[in-house]
Amino acid sequence: MKKVGKVLLIILLSIIGVVIVLVAISAVSNVGLPQQSQVVDQLSEADKIRLAETSHLRQVVGDQVWPGWGQADIPVILYNESYAFITGYPDPSPGWVKVPMGIARGGAWEMVLGDSLNGQPYYRQALTEPGVTPEAFTVQVGDRWVASLATYDWATISLVQPIRQDLPGFLRPIFPYRLFIGQLLGNSDKYISLVSHEAFHAFEGMEATKKMASSENASINYESQYPWENASLQANWQQELDLLAEALKSNDPTRVVELTRQFVDLRSARRSSAKLSVQLIAYEQQREWEEGLARYAELEIWRLANDESYTPLPQTEQLNNFDGYAGYEKRWSQEIQQMSRMAGDEGDGRFYYTGMAQAFLLDQLMPGWKARAFDEGVWLDDLLAEAVQG
Repeated sequence: MKKVGKVLLIILLSIIGVVIVLVAISAVSNVGLPQQSQVVDQLSEADKIRLAETSHLRQVVGDQVWPGWGQADIPVILYNESYAFITGYPDPSPGWVKVPMGIARGGAWEMVLGDSLNGQPYYRQALTEPGVTPEAFTVQVGDRWVASLATYDWATISLVQPIRQDLPGFLRPIFPYRLFIGQLLGNSDKYISLVSHEAFHAFEGMEATKKMASSENASINYESQYPWENASLQANWQQELDLLAEALKSNDPTRVVELTRQFVDLRSARRSSAKLSVQLIAYEQQREWEEGLARYAELEIWRLANDESYTPLPQTEQLNNFDGYAGYEKRWSQEIQQMSRMAGDEGDGRFYYTGMAQAFLLDQLMPGWKARAFDEGVWLDDLLAEAVQG
């Protein structure tokens, strides 16, 4: 018994020692966390490389992701704590318009003197109102649909600030912020895919303006009415999510069809059992269409970039956190795992996953489905139901 007690004590002390070391490492790492962007009044060289690679990637494989997307002319806004920068748009119209509300923001754009992107000028404006940015989505500048996202540096800093504020004082110095940020933001590969996500939203706005506006308005009007905390509804959602995950993991075409059929049937039964209104059912479908398709584009363009036939721009070698899209399989696995954990999530986060999953299943079950996906009144689950019935 004494020997057992001694062993247990050694194990306990070892665990405590490891924890102390990890806490110390985290605390030292946090000392170097940036408090502001390295470059504020213009795009950094890393920003410009990521933008150039995003454009190159979309031009090369974008039409394989979605017909017409690769060659669509989509400017990009990146913003940090002080400035918004617009690229790919010569002599841009003043400000930007928040969609679909039509709220005008910002002012005149000025050319960034002494700098360029791919040999072309780009423009900036100071962000003078606290908290007012173009946000991570799409906006309109003049008559153009523009993708918008924070710069990589500012996105990193912005993720840390609210976490630090919400933590108890004793945890703030030792919380592993870098690990947490790495999971959410990832490396340059993931950031490029996130810019692509917002560029797909711009494409949705260009090609299906009315449908895009309806989806955004549904979020504004019905998210607060959705019965997120209904236990029975959550249990049924869990079954749906598990079926989608299983179908995406299966290599057996017959099994994929059967799992998808079960998903379609269960979804219909869930909506009936929960007595969801026509408006709330439409809310599900609209958010799956808007955000699910953008998530699909985000992942599909990464998958195609991971193919040996695609070559990134040579200057990407200058990025210290670019892996040539080699991490796609890990990202895909994480997406499938996370999807199965979304049943209790409040908000439209689950629709990013369910919409994405349905899009990938439609690639298998209904070739050519994208020709109809932007049509009014056509939703992903309706197309899936049609596919398995056929």
